[in-house]
Amino acid sequence: MKRREFLTYGATLAASGAIAGCGGSDDDNVTISAPTQAPPDPAQPKVVVQWNEAALQAVRDVKPGPPMCARSLAIVHTAMFDAWAAYDSVAVGTRLQGLLRRPASERTNANKAKAISYAAYAALIDQFPSEKALFDSQMATLGFTVTTSRDPATPEGIGNLAAQAVIDYRRNDGANQHGTLAVSGAPYSDYTGYAPVNPAAAFNVPTALSGITAPDRWQPISYFDAGGVVRTPGFIGPHWQNVIPFALTSASQFRPAPPKALGTPEFAAQAQHVIDVQLALTERQKVMAEFWADGPKSELPPGHWCLFAQLVSERDNNSNDTDVKMFFAMTNAILDASIATWEAKRFYDYARPITAIRFLKNGQSLMGYGSGGPAAGLVNIQGEAWRTFQVDTFPTPPFPEYTSGHSAFSAAGGEVLKRYTGSDAFGGTYTQPAATLRADNKLPTQTITLTWPTFTEAANEAGQSRIYGGIHFDDGNIAGLELGRKIGAQTFVKAKSYWEGTA
Repeated sequence: MKRREFLTYGATLAASGAIAGCGGSDDDNVTISAPTQAPPDPAQPKVVVQWNEAALQAVRDVKPGPPMCARSLAIVHTAMFDAWAAYDSVAVGTRLQGLLRRPASERTNANKAKAISYAAYAALIDQFPSEKALFDSQMATLGFTVTTSRDPATPEGIGNLAAQAVIDYRRNDGANQHGTLAVSGAPYSDYTGYAPVNPAAAFNVPTALSGITAPDRWQPISYFDAGGVVRTPGFIGPHWQNVIPFALTSASQFRPAPPKALGTPEFAAQAQHVIDVQLALTERQKVMAEFWADGPKSELPPGHWCLFAQLVSERDNNSNDTDVKMFFAMTNAILDASIATWEAKRFYDYARPITAIRFLKNGQSLMGYGSGGPAAGLVNIQGEAWRTFQVDTFPTPPFPEYTSGHSAFSAAGGEVLKRYTGSDAFGGTYTQPAATLRADNKLPTQTITLTWPTFTEAANEAGQSRIYGGIHFDDGNIAGLELGRKIGAQTFVKAKSYWEGTA
């Protein structure tokens, strides 16, 4: 059973009235207004949610890097929004503004659902061409016939025109989706000449790291993947700071202050803190670490918040009109979070805990997870053999530590959902059945349910989970959360200007 099947929202919270639009914000000098919901008449399928789920399944199947995932989801939801805007009285599209606007007589829920679907299909085919069968099936389920018509007098034409405009805009946005900017020609490949300053280290083989050049800089890690193949992934997306953002004025607009410097007591203290946290992990914290890990075969951190948005849509009985705006704002905030976070990762090129700890504790004896991994429990190990609380087949992410992508993605997504719904109240829950953790299948010893009364608490837990997993330092989490909140606030304002027609 897939993890998302255990996600839900709290019925008690929803029934009590502590749901979207019923509360205020604790932000200073921020005015939050709930969007007007227009109930479908006649009823239409929730196509925004259906296409969002199709996009997430494509992510699970294709396994892109987190920033590539963020961009793809933003492209798909922007295309859907731009198609929908043609059937609204004031909203304007991001690319064609009001040029596609249809007369009032055509602004039916059926036409909007159809235009949204054709836009989603075209954008998804562009982003995940290998998943065409999945998208064809979704069109068939909705009763739509695939066509490339660009007749602006039809919903399918509107959808195709809106999607193509977004696709054309993003074709040369710096992401290198088609590989044309790099000698290798590989999709999304680096064209900036990044090279790690440190040699790769083997995760499963204790090493004194004698060849390390800079203990505070990022280091590739070799490990056996789930298929038993040795992988030494390079930095995913070192060029990502060049991607055109949605609302940021520049990739470095919110760049955080530097992390702890090598040779200082603070550098050593943050490493010791991660060691100590691992030694004291509770079963609940281990569940948190694994739930939020979002590694290969998952919808990844950007997609995780799209799952949460689906819960909000269900909780609040959203119409397509409401959903298309919510997902548009949130996914573009997460896109900008990917750009700003990866700019900081590239700028600081900071070491992951596994590199810093193995270097600092080289030759010292300490308690940690031995060669048997977390399932074997804590034992006496040498510092150069220290391991994370992760599955051996994906022990640490292949890009620098500072700042935390999980924290920035989550804070940005949570900030938008809070502002869009008019309340921080969430009510999401997740239940982990007993004896189902991948890192240690004896745990949890009894069913554990995680609960997030607010979006803020969910984002904070996502960030903290990375310290539990041994993936990040505290500063990487704190800076990432702050970065994400700023981006979420700025993105919401810009997204709102499109549906209010003032962009």
